[in-house]
Amino acid sequence: MYQQYMDGLLRGEIKALARCISLVENEAPGYEMLLEQLPDNNQTKVVGITGPPGAGKSTLVNALITHLLASGKKIAIIAVDPSSPFNFGALLGDRIRMAQHFGDPNVYIRSMASRGALGGLSPKIIEVSDLIKAAGFDYLFIETVGVGQSEVEIAGIADTTVVVVVPEAGDEIQTMKAGLMEIADIFVVNKADRDNADSFVKNLRLLAHSKQQAHWEIPVVKSIATQQEGINEITAAILRHHQAVQHQHQRRSLLLAEKAYQLIQHRRMHDISKKILQAEIQSHITQQSFNLYRYVSEKAGS
Repeated sequence: MYQQYMDGLLRGEIKALARCISLVENEAPGYEMLLEQLPDNNQTKVVGITGPPGAGKSTLVNALITHLLASGKKIAIIAVDPSSPFNFGALLGDRIRMAQHFGDPNVYIRSMASRGALGGLSPKIIEVSDLIKAAGFDYLFIETVGVGQSEVEIAGIADTTVVVVVPEAGDEIQTMKAGLMEIADIFVVNKADRDNADSFVKNLRLLAHSKQQAHWEIPVVKSIATQQEGINEITAAILRHHQAVQHQHQRRSLLLAEKAYQLIQHRRMHDISKKILQAEIQSHITQQSFNLYRYVSEKAGS
């Protein structure tokens, strides 16, 4: 049965891709064998879109989709949404902005809940990304919610990380999160028609230059996503970055090592359930003395 899905996936069939993703997300019996058959694909450009809330990330992704479709590209999007720690449901929020592309056969959009994962990304995002790459898309955009550690974690998944900011962040330029500065391959200053945009871009370029990477100088691109302005420059920067790094074996090994670490971590934590922990702790705290560290040592077997 799985071979049928795999054959369809490799032919780029959307139904087969959706079925494979569901099997992996639900950890259906034998799903590991499905993943172990995936071919190595370094052709799909995996682009992380991150940055603080309100920067216009979804609007920017929507503009990028429109532009790339016009040039005949196949596009996939994973939208990582925050989820409630109580029911683990995805909050679809501004996915509505991409609604115009839902019926396009060259676009695949998947919304994934973070499900309380450490750092904020969905625990299955690595596997889902590789399934999408196997289906032969030209671009895979991964848009994070842009809160906390998920902004930094995306750098371990994407080949190119685009950090989206707005001119209002100008006063914070010198104290911008160190993590964001470290992970950015491209900066996009969206909503660049606002006051002080040029001054902010100038300061950000100076800061980006001081963080220059080997073989790559971090560009700062102005955009007004609602008007499709700057989109050509952003896609050109993504393409240049992909060409600059795709043959850097050290960078690729670092990305793969990060993915391997996360996958191994997830598998080793597989038998740990928050609900079970809560039930056990609830029964323990009715006792007079409860020591968290003794409890953790017992659970960890140390």
